[in-house]
Amino acid sequence: MASELEQAARRVEELRREINYHNYRYYVLDDPVISDEEYDRLMRELAELEERYPELVTPDSPTQRIGAPPAEAFQPVQHRARMMSLDNVFDEEELRAFIRRVENQVGKTDYVCELKIDGAGIALTYEDGVFVRGATRGDGVTGEDVTANLRTIKTLPLRLLGDRPVPYLEIRGEVFMPKEAFLELNRQREEEGQPPFANPRNAAAGSLRQLDPRVTASRKLDLICYEIGYVEGWDVRTHREVLEQIAAWGFRVSEHWRPAEGVEEILDFCQHWIAKRDELAYEVDGAVIKVNPLEVRERLGATSKAPRWAVAFKFPAEEKTTRLLDIVVNVGRTGALTPTAVLEPVFVGGSTVSRATLHNEDEIRRKGIKIGDMVLVHKAGDVIPEIIKPIVELRDGTERDFVMPDRCPACGGKVYRPEGEVVARCVNVDCPARLFESLLHFASRGAMDIEGLGPATIRELMDKGYVRSVEDIYYLTEEQLYTLTGFKDKSVSNLMNAIRQSKERPLSRLLFALGIRHVGAHVAELLARRFRSMDDLARAGLEDLLSVEEVGPTIAESVRAFFDEPRNLELIRRLKEAGVNMEEKVEEGPRPLEGLTFVLTGALSSMTREEARQAIEERGGRVSSSVSRRTDYVVAGADPGSKYDKARELGVRIIGEEEFLDLLRG
Repeated sequence: MASELEQAARRVEELRREINYHNYRYYVLDDPVISDEEYDRLMRELAELEERYPELVTPDSPTQRIGAPPAEAFQPVQHRARMMSLDNVFDEEELRAFIRRVENQVGKTDYVCELKIDGAGIALTYEDGVFVRGATRGDGVTGEDVTANLRTIKTLPLRLLGDRPVPYLEIRGEVFMPKEAFLELNRQREEEGQPPFANPRNAAAGSLRQLDPRVTASRKLDLICYEIGYVEGWDVRTHREVLEQIAAWGFRVSEHWRPAEGVEEILDFCQHWIAKRDELAYEVDGAVIKVNPLEVRERLGATSKAPRWAVAFKFPAEEKTTRLLDIVVNVGRTGALTPTAVLEPVFVGGSTVSRATLHNEDEIRRKGIKIGDMVLVHKAGDVIPEIIKPIVELRDGTERDFVMPDRCPACGGKVYRPEGEVVARCVNVDCPARLFESLLHFASRGAMDIEGLGPATIRELMDKGYVRSVEDIYYLTEEQLYTLTGFKDKSVSNLMNAIRQSKERPLSRLLFALGIRHVGAHVAELLARRFRSMDDLARAGLEDLLSVEEVGPTIAESVRAFFDEPRNLELIRRLKEAGVNMEEKVEEGPRPLEGLTFVLTGALSSMTREEARQAIEERGGRVSSSVSRRTDYVVAGADPGSKYDKARELGVRIIGEEEFLDLLRG
């Protein structure tokens, strides 16, 4: 007769199989066959048995989805097979060229079309049918271990369905946040005073990299799988069979994939989903076209960054219609008056848009935009909200023209538009709006990087009269900070430390932070590298400034004008008196990228855009914001924008993240 423990073990195994089956029916197939009450009863029984017999608890138990304590950091994980990126095509001509290249090499073949989900790529490892590890894509070779967070996703099977599990399996998929969950999360964050996520992709990636799995569990992430990265003990001939087997193991596979015999059927699939993508519960940014026979894939092979047997067909930027409610004018740190469209909120390109820049008065006139118009909106480069045009035929006569104010909306000062320029400016150097924007810029990450000095804190410091100029930041006292809303011992200490640390930033960062007109981060580095100290730069004449590579008359005159202004010299004196560093330390090391110009587009998985820029410049290269024939490399990350198209048009070399990292390594 079986012991009590053996009976419990058998019942536990029965319950797990039954619960896993019902999880699959509910979360993957969306076709439950039992009530919520019955499901809860099964889960309670399993939890009670595991509590009574803790030796029966296993990592693949349905009770263990949320159980890991918060981690201190993510550990690196090497993928068994490289997670490659895909080459992109943007129109019918490029897609036809891809099909021709494939069939010129291997003859007529068939394809599979899938939707390209806008999320975070992951690799899931199973041993003997049990989920043991999950990792982010990383650089394609090494990712980060996010196993505990992935376990919280209900559509991820902790144990594969079927009686004959393969010994080792690595599945590829995309973690994403459904549109509804994204909107709900952003509403919650705004209520809590936290910044909203820009789009569902960022929300999914950020949620997946939470150190506390309980936070991830609350974010309602989902998962769709689409490929086998590596497998032992199983053989298959086509990608269609791969998708069918992935589904049979219990993974969610997109229900929208379609086989295709040639380019016309592929185009039909793409055009269908360009028109219908708004009806999906999740964001997609294209279609993935794959050769179906795996033997043909082997013959086609891969480049250093992408397979030759697959391509991503990128959908054009999504366009939506909404109403232009008003045009408000914002004042920047240089006094520039920028009209901004206030829109009836509309979900477009992965996020809710309620504002869009209109650049200047001439741009509004050129587009013929009126307040009250119904307008067509998209995201330029899938990032920046932009009004394409008004829908003139929907006008009812209530619309009105926009008039640029002749007085600053912030301070009431005079507005001046220099001849030949499109931007009107407030000429009052004491304008509070200019000061606010100057302080924001000074404290920003690319400038002095003073963590904790955000918009609300800056506004309160100004309102209380503690800060009347940027140098006043370095004369703040703990007593003053304690009077700010919500500031306690820790927040006061953190901000004081951040201010102290910012004093050690290099001269280039300080020059950029000062907001000298026409001096961006790159020009600031050129000036700092050439003159080495603030004093030497302040003494430099026009000829000295013009001798710096890439510095022309406009920049030189702007720099000279800044240092000729007595109040700016007083600002620098007080910064120096406060202990702010005024010198640039130039490290002489290997400079493998000397003389090369790079343009960055799309998101890199291994570093931020700012980190990539710094890495290039530390090795002697320079980063430009636009593509020209003088550009040496365009570095294309995920979802590249219009710079990618420009590079192709000009024949500029485009490299992926892996090749870029190789260049950095020398």
